[in-house]
Amino acid sequence: MSDAPDTSEETSRTGPLSWRVRAALIVLFVAAVATVYVTNQMLTARFTETTRNRAELRLALYSGNLLPEIRRAAVVPQLLALDQSLIQALDSAEYVQSSQRLIYYADQIGGASMMLLDRDGRTVAATDRARLGETHRQAPYFVDALRTDSTVFTTQQLETGDYGFYYSRRLETGGTPLGVIVVEVDLDKFERGWAGLSDAVLVTDSEGAIILATEPRWRGLQVSEALERQPPDSAIERAIQATADWTAASADAYIRGEAVMRIDGRIPFRGWSISSFTTYASVRERVNAVLALEIMVFALLAAGAFYVLSRKTALRMALFQRESAELRRLNLRLQGEIAERERVQENLAVAEQTLEQSSKLAALGEMSAAVSHELNQPLAAMRTYLAGARLLLSRNRPEEATTAFHRIDDLIERMGAITKQLKSYARKGDDAFHPVDMAEALASALSMMEPQLKSRQVRISRILPETPVLVLGDRVRIEQVLVNLLRNALDATKSVRNPEIEVLLASGETATLTVRDNGHGIEDLDALFEPFYTTKQPGDGTGLGLAISSGIVHDLGGRLTARNAEGGGAVFEMQLPIHKEKDQQAAE
Repeated sequence: MSDAPDTSEETSRTGPLSWRVRAALIVLFVAAVATVYVTNQMLTARFTETTRNRAELRLALYSGNLLPEIRRAAVVPQLLALDQSLIQALDSAEYVQSSQRLIYYADQIGGASMMLLDRDGRTVAATDRARLGETHRQAPYFVDALRTDSTVFTTQQLETGDYGFYYSRRLETGGTPLGVIVVEVDLDKFERGWAGLSDAVLVTDSEGAIILATEPRWRGLQVSEALERQPPDSAIERAIQATADWTAASADAYIRGEAVMRIDGRIPFRGWSISSFTTYASVRERVNAVLALEIMVFALLAAGAFYVLSRKTALRMALFQRESAELRRLNLRLQGEIAERERVQENLAVAEQTLEQSSKLAALGEMSAAVSHELNQPLAAMRTYLAGARLLLSRNRPEEATTAFHRIDDLIERMGAITKQLKSYARKGDDAFHPVDMAEALASALSMMEPQLKSRQVRISRILPETPVLVLGDRVRIEQVLVNLLRNALDATKSVRNPEIEVLLASGETATLTVRDNGHGIEDLDALFEPFYTTKQPGDGTGLGLAISSGIVHDLGGRLTARNAEGGGAVFEMQLPIHKEKDQQAAE
């Protein structure tokens, strides 16, 4: 017998075992590569789309914040051009109080920079007193404003490379230009706000030049030129990063050597556009986290396979590795959920602040539009009375001209009362109410509408009760509602051959005043009292008259309704509580 060990049995045990291990490792490796590849493709596309959607939402918020600021400032020169104190200061060359008045307006508006230029382009008043005496004779905002009687918007690149944005309007008296009011629009605050973000943001004008940007060196360039301005080593950095970062999609551009996706948007103002550049960092982090987790799982599976096929401790080690892997996966998932919730909370906080600022800007714009709308009617009446007075004076009829001047004086007092009521409406204050005769208020409103009524042949019929109908309220605000209703009825009958307006005043449990016209009726009753809803041509109305009237009637404890008449036309009905003597005594 031979004492040599029987190696054939050992070979038969270890040979097949080694082959099985090698086959299992090859299968596991192929499965890992295929899974990681498919996961990378799917998650990269998914997370890239999510990042793009978020970037588009942020871009919409940036544009939504920028546009109200531009439109809000557009109303300011139009209002200042009507300021008689500024006109008198330019006419008399006395500017002692002009700068203080501009500072007051700037404080009321919210920090806008203003300058008052005389007809030679010299700064005679300004919110920044250091600019007094400067000459702007060659400035576009001065030259263009003198050439037209409308508000002019100008963009000018300064010596520092920044851009200045200005609204300007000519001040005149009797058709003679006296000077120009210039209001600077502060858009740099948006640049400063964007500077703290991870995205790069730029705004271009209609010619494609960059006028606002988070990168100061981009201003004044075309977008293609700005993106080509890369540091010398950025090409090398891009090559290294493209090789190392195998999760990134094809980049839209490169900024500072980093791949970014580009989102373009349009600002509905003079052909402006806005673009943002968002890095793929968040996509890479999220995709790499999932891929790392998958690789870890496959590595643990491979280790488990080794442990299962190993001697003696195979089962024990496999169980230990599985438990460890599960704990690590749960820990990573928990950390990912915590980080995601923190990011969502931060994004929500930024969105809330942005929406709050947008609401403030929208409220300021709506208030400016309301002032312009409510002052338009008295201004039109004043213009008509002035023309009539001029004609009467030329015909040597001073007594009748004096009557016209008295009416103009009444209209000026009414404009002051309207602005006071609008301020009161904005503060939501409670003013003292007094008994108001609805018939007298209607007569005053018809007197206000007299120039428009004389210019057109409109048949107006009034049906009034014999006894006075008294309500408790503010006469100016009630007349304001009546003027708006009469004006709407007058506009609704422009295209009617025989225009008719019927006004009916009735007294019962409530005082009901009905205004009926024979126009074409109302198309959308649901949106009729919403702000800025109008069926008129652009420039004929702002869509605020009925919204303001509805708010006034509601504040007086009544309601304003509208419907279409059966025979055609529209019917507006205003109901107010009847004033009783005991109610007044109880209120006192």
